[in-house]
Amino acid sequence: MERAFAAPYELAARLGRALDVNELAEFDPDELAAVFSRPPALHRFPGSMAKRVQSLCRLILESYDGEAAAVWTSATDGRVLLKQVAALPGFGEQKAKIFVALLGEQLGVTPPGWREACGPFGEDGSYRSVADITSPESRIKVRDFKKAMKAAAKAGSA
Repeated sequence: MERAFAAPYELAARLGRALDVNELAEFDPDELAAVFSRPPALHRFPGSMAKRVQSLCRLILESYDGEAAAVWTSATDGRVLLKQVAALPGFGEQKAKIFVALLGEQLGVTPPGWREACGPFGEDGSYRSVADITSPESRIKVRDFKKAMKAAAKAGSA
């Protein structure tokens, strides 16, 4: 988890400047993949992630006038917010729900129905995902929850 959230910072450091949606959208794809691939790689699949970042930047430019925050500030309710987040490249249903929960729980993005839109990830007091991590202690609780879920799934498939 920690590595994934450090990647934008590391990308900016490798480029030597702040990230810019216009620049990333137009970056030479092979050069961007090389930046992502430089050790330590920014992602387990650096080439794929570089392509996804470019797709995301292009979508932000085309759909939100280059303003990433408009993905959530333009949402009128939780269903719209979830739909807009789920439309982002690389966001499946579960990741979109977790991101909506993160927006609500940690950034105060709480349009009507946001908790319902993100399902169990929006439950108050849960420790299911990165949306619930606010301290070293809560990180341990989330990791313990994930371990328990994996163990239960493994026991069910045996």
